Amino acid sequence: MTSVDRPDNGITDSETQTEIADITLESTTPKPEIKTNEANKYSSLYDMFISQLAGLGDFANFCGYTFIWLCWRRPRWNVLSHSFYSIGVLSLPVVMLTGMFIGMVLAVQTYSQFKAIGMEAVLGGVISFSLVRELGPVLAATMLAGRVGSSIAAEIGSMRVSEQIEALASLGTSPIHYLVVPRFLASLFLIPALTVIADFMGVFGGAIYCTKILGIDDHFYWEHGRSLVGPFDVLAGMFKSVFFGGIIALISCHQGFRCEDGAEGVGKAATQSFVFSFVAILFIDLILGIFIDRVQSILGFPPGTIIGN
Repeated sequence: MTSVDRPDNGITDSETQTEIADITLESTTPKPEIKTNEANKYSSLYDMFISQLAGLGDFANFCGYTFIWLCWRRPRWNVLSHSFYSIGVLSLPVVMLTGMFIGMVLAVQTYSQFKAIGMEAVLGGVISFSLVRELGPVLAATMLAGRVGSSIAAEIGSMRVSEQIEALASLGTSPIHYLVVPRFLASLFLIPALTVIADFMGVFGGAIYCTKILGIDDHFYWEHGRSLVGPFDVLAGMFKSVFFGGIIALISCHQGFRCEDGAEGVGKAATQSFVFSFVAILFIDLILGIFIDRVQSILGFPPGTIIGN
């Protein structure tokens, strides 16, 4: 038998074995991947924090320009009337229906507990106070954040994608003055009015369910509602809704102005406008609730009483 001659390429057997040993050693030697992953994780968290901080700064800058144009020049009436119509009039059906169902749901959820202690007659006061002071403004603002805020973000985002905002700027028109200020004013003035309508429909829906279905006497229902809810409570709910309307408009317009390209970017802007508005509504409600309670205690108005009693 003749052995097959190996090609002589200048590499000896000892060098080949050394290379194989080095490759095996490298494959079996643990590499500091954990430290690298931890560094990348901390780096990504830091970048996320910086981006969120930059987003807050950009939002504050956007709000500043909005207030400057609000004080500098009055918006055109035709643009303002269109915003009033789309935000106020078109939101009436959903606000009225939502408010009525809120009152009925409150009646259903609280009747059994109050009946167990023989106090079902005070349901009128409990439902009215809960709606006027807390649930009415918050739930109405949440509904309007989904209906009005998402619509504003999608509309302005579509204008951003189609370069209509750049066209307005090239014509010498301020996009913030033309697009943001009318929507901000409409939300600031009409969302409190819509909140009052939602409160009224909630009290009415709760009264219909309690008196016609649960059999509570009409006189006791309205009497307890009148005694537990006063003008201060109504003003407190409207005071909250003013801030809710302003923050919904600002967040929605800001998301529309910062919309990314494409249909996905418009959908993302509409979704983020609702999420951010909802979180901001809850945070503002907490701060204003603490502030209103302090003011009420300082002025000497006990909870659940009418001013002057």
